[in-house]
Amino acid sequence: MDANPVISPSTAVDGGSASRKKQNRKLLASALFLLPAWLLLLVFFIGPILLTFYFAFTNLSLTGSEAQATQFVGFSNFMNMFQDPNFRISVMKTVVYLLFSAIIGQQVLGFILALLMKEKNPAFRRVIGIIIIAGWVTPEIVVAFCWVAFLNDSGTLNALLQQVGLKPVAWLFTFPMASVIIANIWHGTAFSMLVFQAALDDVPKSIEEAAVVDGASRFQVLYKIVLPMIKGSVVTNMILVTLQTLGVFTLIYAMTGGGPGTSTQTLPIFMYNQAFVNYQLGYGTAISLILLLIGVLVSVLYLKSMKVKV
Repeated sequence: MDANPVISPSTAVDGGSASRKKQNRKLLASALFLLPAWLLLLVFFIGPILLTFYFAFTNLSLTGSEAQATQFVGFSNFMNMFQDPNFRISVMKTVVYLLFSAIIGQQVLGFILALLMKEKNPAFRRVIGIIIIAGWVTPEIVVAFCWVAFLNDSGTLNALLQQVGLKPVAWLFTFPMASVIIANIWHGTAFSMLVFQAALDDVPKSIEEAAVVDGASRFQVLYKIVLPMIKGSVVTNMILVTLQTLGVFTLIYAMTGGGPGTSTQTLPIFMYNQAFVNYQLGYGTAISLILLLIGVLVSVLYLKSMKVKV
């Protein structure tokens, strides 16, 4: 008897076909298992995005003839937007709010707090962490009312100033942008602190100690060793904080309503006023697309500037 039986080509083909059929059945079973999730994603995420793109090119309105007979108007909404001086003001206010609230505020302050808490006593870190995180988990509308109570004419801050002989200041009227920036920093810094705290804890202590032994200063260790090692966390946190700050609406609207005048009218506030105050939903939707585009461009810029592959 031959010890090495010959496998005929037909047998090999049948075996390969059976293997492919088995794989196809597994793929079909996986697809059916994921079908409910895909349907939910389609209805509540992809569907609204597609409708947003469609409505941005229409004259959809809540009142008037446009509400009954919506028409496709092409790029008219975008042309009107770029010619609107209030839109340009809102873009500048958004850039200022984003720069000082997200990049300089939450990112830098969160990193400093995480660095100060590094290698501290676990009980100390737990207590301080709870205090800082309390602001983060507080609902945005509650944060807004707390800061209004603190900054208004008869608020806590003016009461403290009067106790030391200083005149009260109308903070929300005199320094409205600074007020909403500080409130958002207080509200969101805990997230950055948690991200950087986890990243710093993963940096091997032996590497830092070796650099110090070789003569590196604390700043050199931080700048040339620690920061490059946590670059991924820095970029990720920057993107998340930026997108969150771009979409802040409740905090600003509850504190200042976008005013006085247009002093705190960021793009979300401007979009809301056009869509639900002036009832121009098509125009407001077009503004939302510009806001989305800004978020995408800023995120790509972060990735490119930190030399992270997209």
